[in-house]
Order: sequence, then structure tokens, then C-alpha cells
Amino acid sequence: MIPSITIDELLTYSNINIIDIRNIQSYNNNHINNSINIPFSKLMIDYAKYLDKDKKYFIYCQKGISSTKICKLLISNGYKVVNIIGGYEEWILKKK
Repeated sequence: MIPSITIDELLTYSNINIIDIRNIQSYNNNHINNSINIPFSKLMIDYAKYLDKDKKYFIYCQKGISSTKICKLLISNGYKVVNIIGGYEEWILKKK
């Protein structure tokens, strides 16, 4: 099972590592506050280059599908990750 949180839950946290796995154009257009961009394709190829096993990461994509896939991979390799349910689209809905 993949640890997951809703956008409402995410908004209660502070000082966390949020990773946007969408492409750079999508990220530059808009993103969840305080997130960093590491595109899905880069994480799939070389996640050890970007992530530290001693840290916990909250990961999102556009809708939550790709972030679920990358979370499965990362968990199976010993990383602490949490999937953000609904991704960026859910965040936009909650912002209104």
C-alpha cells in the first residue's frame, strides 16, 4: 500500500519536501507552493541522484496516476514517499 494524503491534509503541513513530477513546462506554468520539479522521466532513470533515503518526500503529478507509479518504485527501493491524491488538478480545485 502506498502512503497517500489529500490536498487538505497537505495544506496542514509545513517545511516538507514536495516534488512535482510533471514536465518543466507544466511546472513553470504553475505548481503547488514550495514544490521542486523533478520530472517523472528523470526520477524513473536515476532517482538515487535526486533523492535521499533519509528524507520523506510528498510527490504529485497532474492527476495522481504517475505519482502513484513513481511512489511504488521508490518505496520498493527503500525511499520514504507519500502520494498526493488528485495531484495538481485537486490542488487547483482546493485553491478556489
